[in-house]
Amino acid sequence: MGVTRLKRKDRRNKTVSRLEVQGLKLATNIELGSRSKEPKHSQIDKNNAALAKAVAGK
Repeated sequence: MGVTRLKRKDRRNKTVSRLEVQGLKLATNIELGSRSKEPKHSQIDKNNAALAKAVAGK
């Protein structure tokens, strides 16, 4: 039996769902008390500190 080609709608659904899963894997929703706690010296922490300092300086 030959390989059947997906219809355009099905190909789109396959691609969209793959991208959604990829987006969910990359999303980092870190909550308080979460097991995926950020390291103390993470870049995000440094950025937040710099932004807070800049806002306080205005």
